[in-house]
Amino acid sequence: MSGATGTADFFYREALRLGYVARSAFKLIQIQKQHKLIAPGAAVLDLGCAPGAWLQVACQNLGPLEKGGLVVGVDVKKVKVPSAHCDSRVRTVCTDVMALMKQQARAMSPQERGFSVILSDMCPVVSGITTRDEAISCELGMRALSLAVGKIKVKESADYRETMERFQSSTGPDPDEDGVLRRGGSLVIKFLENEDIPGFNKFCKEKFKKVSLLRPKATRSSSREIYMICEGLR
Repeated sequence: MSGATGTADFFYREALRLGYVARSAFKLIQIQKQHKLIAPGAAVLDLGCAPGAWLQVACQNLGPLEKGGLVVGVDVKKVKVPSAHCDSRVRTVCTDVMALMKQQARAMSPQERGFSVILSDMCPVVSGITTRDEAISCELGMRALSLAVGKIKVKESADYRETMERFQSSTGPDPDEDGVLRRGGSLVIKFLENEDIPGFNKFCKEKFKKVSLLRPKATRSSSREIYMICEGLR
């Protein structure tokens, strides 16, 4: 088979063959292969973890049990930890990320010290109304960013100011100004491609040592998904 459909079928078949619960596993596999975000013994927070494929890949990269580490998946749906590729270091929490307070998220981490990697594969249920879908995607991205770095402070002179202020309400009232991503940690956020991504990109470049965009090979040709990969929280 060839073309987009053949590619999609390939990743679907490979997921079944290798025991992954969804083809999306290959997106994180590629991200991990290129950027090596998850180190042995890492503490990983997976936002929007259903159906669990990223939990599987994250756990595979924690190394042997004696290395320690933890993967916590959060989703508004109740998610059962997959039996394949996961071990006792993986657990899930059923809650709405949009209402998740930083203190609650931090309490899920080892010794409440925060996470070394935060993954957000959250995406709106596509309505077909482009502007609406893009706005919700940015709101979800803003929520992940706020949980990671803390209170979003926008400089008066910054050329990304309008973009960030537009989605400030997505962070919700949260008295905790500190984020739950450890210094030097990494953040991955999925967006639907839109005109606001450059604003997010510029803001993240102030907070992280390296920021890049990636469209994984396992992404369907009809999808507008793109991943912002932020490495080395300052």
